[in-house]
Amino acid sequence: MADGQLDDAAPGNRTDYWRSRRLPRLRLMQAALTDHSYPTHSHDAFVIAATEAGGSTFYSRGAHQTARPERLLVFNPQEPHAGHLNHSPGWRYRAFYLGEEALKDLGVETESTDLGADGGADGGIDLGFAHNAIDDPALVRAFLALHRRLDRCDPLLADELMQQSFGVLFRNHGRAGRADPEEALDDRRLARALELMRARHGEPLLLKSLAQEVGLTPFQLIRRFRKRLGMTPHARLLQFRLEAAARAMRQGAAPSLAAVEAGFYDQSALTRSFKRAFGVTPGQFARAERRNSYQDPKTVDT
Repeated sequence: MADGQLDDAAPGNRTDYWRSRRLPRLRLMQAALTDHSYPTHSHDAFVIAATEAGGSTFYSRGAHQTARPERLLVFNPQEPHAGHLNHSPGWRYRAFYLGEEALKDLGVETESTDLGADGGADGGIDLGFAHNAIDDPALVRAFLALHRRLDRCDPLLADELMQQSFGVLFRNHGRAGRADPEEALDDRRLARALELMRARHGEPLLLKSLAQEVGLTPFQLIRRFRKRLGMTPHARLLQFRLEAAARAMRQGAAPSLAAVEAGFYDQSALTRSFKRAFGVTPGQFARAERRNSYQDPKTVDT
């Protein structure tokens, strides 16, 4: 099938998720969606997505934009965003997920000390992206080529592909500083509410009690969450729980145990929320994290 064309004979949502054999801390996903909508969520890693065919509408930074071929999407860690197909018959894309360690493993040359590639004060790589949508057809093609060939080509070619994709992205579109939207809050009451939710994500929380602890009414708390973070308190609590479940599965916990530890009622509740937010099931995620060596990804139809 050529890029830019959808296969109308393949209804439903199909996703693959795996870890790179060459860079095991780099996660990759391939998706073909016909009816999936992503609720407001975030990731603990950079997300870079290249559209192969079709498109979608996504919401981030207070604005609606579109995903389409020849446009690269980038989201900083912990940056809330949502998406749905809108009027498109489907969306086929490939994505990279780069946590802090995977970013270091890439070893791409940014040619700019301004990006903080040598590490910030805490030893982390201090960079981010000012825009979610980058209209650069050549860069999209470079990322698609890397995604398809990273683990199935000569090492020298893989290095070249990484320089042509990640290297160009960081050099041309990266910026110094990678502010966490929550750490940057100057609203002390909202920041305190987030701190409490992060610490107690595994417990049943009541809106009234949480609001009282930070000196707000329930209505005021909801309004501040919506205005500053683009999501409700419950949506943010759900995100904390999803992040906790993902951490547990990365450490080897089975999805059933990760669900309980993270505060979900049962594994089915985790599965529903995890699939909606991240496009893959906890089982797919856990299997990819358990692999000590690369295996071809398994496709799951939903």
